[in-house]
Amino acid sequence: MHDDRSLVESRLKRVLDERIRPAVHPASVPLQAAIWTAPGEPVPVAEGLAAPRTPIAVGDAWGAPWSTSWLTVTGTVPEEWAGRTVEALIDLGFDANMPGFQCEGLVYRPDGSPVKGLHPRNQWVRIAAPAAGGEEVLLHVEAAANPVILDYHPFLPTGLGHKDTAGDRPQYRLARMDLAVFDETVWELVADLEVLGELMAELPVEGARRWDVLRAVERALDAIDLQNVGGTAAAARAELAGVLATPAEPSAHRLSAVGHAHIDSAWLWPLRETVRKVARTTANMTALLEDEPDFVFTMSQAQQYAWIKEHRPEVYARVKKAVAEGRFVPAGGMWVESDTNMPSSEAMARQFVHGKRFFLDEFGIENQEAWLPDTFGFAGGLPQIIKEAGSKWLLTQKISWSQVNSFPHHTFWWEGIDGTRIYTHFPPIDTYNCSMQGREIAHAVRNFKDKGRASRSLAPTGWGDGGGGATREMIAKAARMRDLEGSARVRWERPAEFFAKAQAEYPEPPVWVGELYLELHRATLTSQARTKQGNRASENLLREAELWSATAAVRTGLPYPYEELDRIWKTVLLHQFHDILPGSSIAWVHREAEATYAAVAEELTGIVDRAQRALAGDRGGQGESEVVFNSAPHARAGIPAGGARPAGARPAAPGRCTVEPRAEGGFVLGNGLLRVVVDARGLVVSVVDLDSGRETVAPGAALGLLQLHPDFPNMWDAWDVDRFYRNTVTDLTDAGELTVATDSAETVTVRVTRAFGSSRAVQSLTLTAGAKRLDLDTEVDWHETEKFLKCAFPLDLHTDRYAAETQFGHLHRPTHTNTSWEAAKFEACNHRFVHFEEPGWGVALVTASTYGHDVTRTVRAADHGTTTTVRASLLRAPRFPDPHTDQGPHRFHHALVPGATIGDAVREGYRINLPERRVPGTAEVAPLVSVGDEAVVVSALKLADDGSGDVVVRVYESRGGRARIRLTTGFALARARVCDLLERPRDEEARVDGDDVLIELRPFQLLTLRLTRA
Repeated sequence: MHDDRSLVESRLKRVLDERIRPAVHPASVPLQAAIWTAPGEPVPVAEGLAAPRTPIAVGDAWGAPWSTSWLTVTGTVPEEWAGRTVEALIDLGFDANMPGFQCEGLVYRPDGSPVKGLHPRNQWVRIAAPAAGGEEVLLHVEAAANPVILDYHPFLPTGLGHKDTAGDRPQYRLARMDLAVFDETVWELVADLEVLGELMAELPVEGARRWDVLRAVERALDAIDLQNVGGTAAAARAELAGVLATPAEPSAHRLSAVGHAHIDSAWLWPLRETVRKVARTTANMTALLEDEPDFVFTMSQAQQYAWIKEHRPEVYARVKKAVAEGRFVPAGGMWVESDTNMPSSEAMARQFVHGKRFFLDEFGIENQEAWLPDTFGFAGGLPQIIKEAGSKWLLTQKISWSQVNSFPHHTFWWEGIDGTRIYTHFPPIDTYNCSMQGREIAHAVRNFKDKGRASRSLAPTGWGDGGGGATREMIAKAARMRDLEGSARVRWERPAEFFAKAQAEYPEPPVWVGELYLELHRATLTSQARTKQGNRASENLLREAELWSATAAVRTGLPYPYEELDRIWKTVLLHQFHDILPGSSIAWVHREAEATYAAVAEELTGIVDRAQRALAGDRGGQGESEVVFNSAPHARAGIPAGGARPAGARPAAPGRCTVEPRAEGGFVLGNGLLRVVVDARGLVVSVVDLDSGRETVAPGAALGLLQLHPDFPNMWDAWDVDRFYRNTVTDLTDAGELTVATDSAETVTVRVTRAFGSSRAVQSLTLTAGAKRLDLDTEVDWHETEKFLKCAFPLDLHTDRYAAETQFGHLHRPTHTNTSWEAAKFEACNHRFVHFEEPGWGVALVTASTYGHDVTRTVRAADHGTTTTVRASLLRAPRFPDPHTDQGPHRFHHALVPGATIGDAVREGYRINLPERRVPGTAEVAPLVSVGDEAVVVSALKLADDGSGDVVVRVYESRGGRARIRLTTGFALARARVCDLLERPRDEEARVDGDDVLIELRPFQLLTLRLTRA
């Protein structure tokens, strides 16, 4: 029997490949083609249609990297094909094994209206059904020669990732340009045999069903005349009808198929190409929806809808129509499928604000699900943000990529740092590009970890990126598995339908508390430092621009820059996409991002300056007096949070700074709060907190130590760092010049230079009067390859956990590796700070721009004490997909805060990210709002987006405790309402006492208030 099975399976494969599939298009005639290649960037459709053509034939080369060619395809349907279905088959030179990562095309009619996309698994264009015979065929194809960057050997350095280094050698050869007859019966037979053959391979070997299917397939193959497949296809199908009609068992797993095409908003192509990828895919999917009544397609990322609305309005009209019919489903409610680890609190909130508002404004649809199939792990603050945006479900698949630990659930409650729970599903099919293969369906059933309690899972179905989405073949196979013995029951369903049914069936699944850490792609917290610094700077400037513009609008009547801020927010949110901010895109994307961030900074700085000058009473800068503005949410140096004072009105900092040389080399720095010893190597060997007498630096260790590791992960160069990188380390202790750079009562700075490899580093260690912190600036001219640069801070401190800031609070991670789950977190994310604490005394390390870090602890042999070391990740040098990642100059700013509470860590984190600003003027500026408890942070202060003039303020409890506060407004208050993130009032009125709002917050709770002025 085993031999029979093997023989039938082998026979089926050969007959399908060599006889039946070729017979789907049994007759063909060649089409004629002519081509024009745009001289630079893509041109408008009208220009491409009108451009002159030159002849091109099958086999001819075309398409330099990143170029666009316009093909005109012509022909005549033979008279003898009258009554038959006719299609054009256009193969631009596709590799069918790589849908989504090569050339693509969009087909237009002569009038310029789009028809559908051309992709490796989708090369057909319907001409007539049925044909009359004699029809003239005229089609235009906008063909994008996107180079193959992710090849079969995907980690080789390549210059193809930027148009300036990609060269001009043609990448492709036209492979087919034909008119062909489409034999629907043969096509249906292919689907029958594929479904049954794939099912047969997954069924139990000794089960009766497997042998029933095998014998039916054998009979079907016997019924086929290999020289007359079309004439015998119906008879072969008849032999299969019985096994295809056998219904599934009542207990069969229920699989909700969701048509899908995961399109990275940038990755191995620039943003401009994603605009066209989206147009090609949506043209494809709207055409497919018209042909297939059961099919449902979903697309996330409001930015992608906005692109086609702007650049391909004809396609957008088709999308809007399909959305209105409930067939094309906007999903996710975010501006893009962003990274969720690194975006700030407000940025993460605004992803939902702008995404959901777009879908509401354009389609009248509000999403209930967050849709993030490919994001690289999920921060613990996200559940609250999802809920506050008005959503309640989350879908992702990426956690199945974890290297070490298999996540124990597929459907579960995810509880965030504040206690909010979100109903979450990980598709057990383990792909967001399901193609309806039997092995995928069987894997989903076998893999589903909630068997016996739940029976439903979801399958995002379709080729992503440039693959064109779902295909008619996938839909045909799904139809056969709708009710098929031995298979899961497959239905096309909208995401909301799946979640509603899943939650009704399984209302009390297990609970997972805290972050959803991906045990992979950890290096994305560090790669492309300029992109990350541009993001952080933009987030900070947006906070300032909203704060001071709102204050100026209320205080002076200066017009609030609604349109500018809306546009800039969307730009920053776009660049938080999960392959841009993480640093895993091609060189073109990151060089463009760097320029974009520079433009954003210039425009936002102008907005901030304009508002501050209006508030300061500047009359053209004629006087010498200055007003100092504090954008941070905590008071500092006599200036209230969100307020400003004339420079001369600020109290002088207490104490004075000193610096003395050491006999053995180096210097001793002091400011009355800290005593810092810098040795002859330029390393910090002692930091004593004078209030407590505690030494911060572990015995025999040194702070600020730069350490260099080899960095050659097993896969995914820009994405990954593997644990074995720690096996080899070089401590950069050789000092060049060691000098006192600044010596005044207010500030002392010691500077040290170091050379290593082909690179150079300059570190500046600074004490400031009145500040219990040591600031460390590190400038690196980086010219290494496949290296990882860290900055180490070994602390004389024993603790089994530490706090790392995330959105709207912080989470705790262990410092030990008791379990494989803890050991896997050898590189983790923080925002502005990490904090370590023994009862009564702690230390914070705050940062202005780095995210990645690692924490280890060791027991010292000499005194049996514990050294807890935190290392900030500074730079990497991967060669794929950008072979010149981060080459050149960089600057990083960190600060060590001995004796710090968690509140000190929060405050110093904001301080280092939001420096004071000075503008000419004499006025004192009172804050628009103030809170009486430093545990409560004002996350955003702005005017309402609807133009009503209401003041919107968002606060959160930052220390993990409860807070009862009085929020005082700096204006007459008429009304205060509690809102969601989209600034929509809820039923509850806020408690008001005069011009104050009384607030109670649970740990890490965020609260949005809408304040109407009297």
